[in-house]
Order: sequence, then C-alpha cells, then structure tokens
Amino acid sequence: MKIRSGGHDYEGLSYVSDVPFFIVDMFNFRSINVSIEDESAWVEVGATLGEVYYRIAEKSNVHGFPAGVCPTVGVGGHFSGGGYGNMMRKYGLTVDNIDDAKLIDVHGQILDRKSMGEDLFWAITGGGGVSYGVVLSYKIKLVRVPPKVTVFRVPRFYDQNALELAYLWQRRANKWDNDLFMRMIIDVVNSTAHTPEKIIRVSFFTLFLGDSNRLVSLLNESFPELGLERKDCIEMTWVESVLYYTSFPNGTRIDALLSRVPQSLTYLKRKSDYLQKPMSKEGLEFIFKKMIQLQTPTSLTFNPYGGRMSEISPFAKPFPHRAGNIAKIQYATNWNEKGVEAANHYLNLTRVLYDYMTPFVSKSPRLAFLNYRDLDIGITHNGKLSYFEGEVYGIKYFKKENFNRLVKIKTKVDPENFFRNEQSIPVYPAGRKVVIKGNI
Repeated sequence: MKIRSGGHDYEGLSYVSDVPFFIVDMFNFRSINVSIEDESAWVEVGATLGEVYYRIAEKSNVHGFPAGVCPTVGVGGHFSGGGYGNMMRKYGLTVDNIDDAKLIDVHGQILDRKSMGEDLFWAITGGGGVSYGVVLSYKIKLVRVPPKVTVFRVPRFYDQNALELAYLWQRRANKWDNDLFMRMIIDVVNSTAHTPEKIIRVSFFTLFLGDSNRLVSLLNESFPELGLERKDCIEMTWVESVLYYTSFPNGTRIDALLSRVPQSLTYLKRKSDYLQKPMSKEGLEFIFKKMIQLQTPTSLTFNPYGGRMSEISPFAKPFPHRAGNIAKIQYATNWNEKGVEAANHYLNLTRVLYDYMTPFVSKSPRLAFLNYRDLDIGITHNGKLSYFEGEVYGIKYFKKENFNRLVKIKTKVDPENFFRNEQSIPVYPAGRKVVIKGNI
C-alpha cells in the first residue's frame, strides 16, 4: 500500500513501485483550522504548505509556521519527515512545533497523541508517518513573525570574489543572529548571454525577521565582504516572502499560494549531505573546477544551521542532525529531456559531483536527510548485506540510536510490517534479536 499526501515526493515512493501496489491518496484531506487565540492550527495531511500559509495569513499578519519554502509541498510527508524552512534557525523544524496528531493504525483505530502514546507520536514527528500508519492531521504551533521582514538575493561570480565569500560564509552563517537565515547556492552559469563559457556563481538568498536597516547594519558588521546595500533589500510581509523565495514576481497576489500546480514541471534528482567542518579555499576551488568540468546543471544549496537547531537535543525527535552541523547541503539537478538515456546522464552527473564532495562532508556515517529521499542509499555497505534490511539508509537518515528506537517502535505497533515502502522503517526479524552496532 502506498500512502500519498499533497505533493513533492522526490523518489516517487508514494506512487511508484516495482511490485503490485495500490494508493491511499490523501490529497483531498486538506482542511485547515487556524486558531489565532491559542496560536495553533489543525492541518490535514493532503493540504499544501501554500494553503497552510494562506490560511494563517487570512487571520494574522504576525503569525507564520516554520515549514518549507515551496508552496506546493504536501503537508503529510513534509511534516512527518522533519521538514524545514527558512525560519529554522529561529524556531527549529516543523516537528519541533507539532503538539498533536491523528493517525489510523494497523488495527484501523483512529488515535491521537494521548491514545497512541509518546513513543508513536515521537516516531511520526520526524521518522516518517508512512511506516506507522495513515496520518490524518497534525496540530501545529504557530510562531510569531514581525509585520515586515526583509529579503534579498545577491549573486556574486567567480571574478567578483565568490570563492572568498563562500569560504567566509561557512565560518559565519551558523553563528549569526537567529533572525537571519542566509542560504548559499553554488551553480554554474554562462559567463554572458552570448557565450557558452561557463563560470561559477555563488548566490546569497536571505530571509531576515526584521527591517532592512537592521539587516544592513548587522551584515556590514559581521559580513562586510558581501557589500550589502539598502537597495539590495526588499521589505514585505512574511507570507509575501514565501512567494519571493519560490521565485514568484514581486507583487504577486498571495492567493497564488492556493495553487497546487508547481511553477515548473521537470525531471529531477535530489541528494543531501551535512557540512560539519568548513571547507578550505583549496577544497572549494576543487569543487568549483569539477562543476565547470562536468558542465553540470546540479546546484549545491547550503542551508545554515546553528541557532535553535543547535539547541534542541538530537534525541528530542527522530531527526538527529542538530548541533555540530554548519549546514545541510542539497544537490539539485533538473532536466527537461525525455527518456532513459537522458535520465541516466543527469543522474550520473549528480552522483559524480556527490562523490567529489566526499572529503568535505560528514563521515562514519555519511549522513542524509529523510525528506530528500535518495534511493542511491541502498541496503548494503561495501558490497555486504547489512544486519537487516533498512539499516544502512536508516542510520544515515536518523543515526544509530534514533534508528534503533524507531525500529523498536515499528516492531511493537506494526510487527507484520504492513506499512512499508522501499525505504520504510523495518521491523526486527522474527525470532532474532538484532543489536545495531558500529558505524556504517
């Protein structure tokens, strides 16, 4: 059985399989009940993030929710997998702001937090809901946002000191004021509109929970090398910043958030990494050169941690990637050509760049983010079958202790493994006690 919510399943595990299957499609379970009085909302899993943001903005311009920047992402997978957005340095992840949930378990019972118990509630707030049942809705805590926020998108090319800026960003981005989220995107572009020569572009894409004067003052002190000016900044409401971040033209009406059709439809591949030590200038130069050599369409997006993310225990939720991480890296490759040959070409480019990044990212294990689901992460290690199915990807997504707890909960609530997919939480093998040990 496949369970699908509102949209954006990177590997298609909610609607594709190589074995016979059927789909429980939750996309019409999309009601959203916002209560500004107690700063909460009940959100059904088929709703999209854009619908959630719009319904909050209908009632308040000083409330929001720290979820993703793409409005057509479905709530069910995003919330249950530990989804994040550009307020995570201020307020943490979606799952750090969920108070309750309703779920249908393997026995057909509808459970809330009290009746399911804290273990199961813990599992479906970061461990993925589809391994444990059919989640119907989540109760979220709204967060406070200022009436006006500030955004900017500042690109710098290789001949504009991009290498130095990328080097310095890694050493500062997780230490800035919690109101500041500055994403760094590295990609390859044409040097001019009239030449095929490729150059590196490093872009700084920012949400600041405050006004532009304060932001310019803050960055002139802590990141003067960027040369940010007041004219680079745009002030707007928080809900308008969602439209800005997903590249709608300035002035777009906020009811555009209600569209469930993505702005662009392409083939894609996503992978993830965690940056735990700053890359040297030599390391950055190496990656820049490899990106040019590959002529790759893959962009590297560095999402800064620190702030609230570093304050929450790695065991508070199944999502373990907290203190000790400078940034999460997303590898994003999009293409329009049809066919298997084109797909294999772009998949290979993404994997080669991922391999080049190996010296610079987390190790033993090389970590990954559940919501950037990646079927390249298999069930073997060095050609050998793991202790049991699911351990390799499970430890990369959740680390050893959290994965072990997720398996125990799964084995308790769904011992026959009814709720499963190609990368779900496994159950312990019948009659065999499995001890998870060592790093993979």
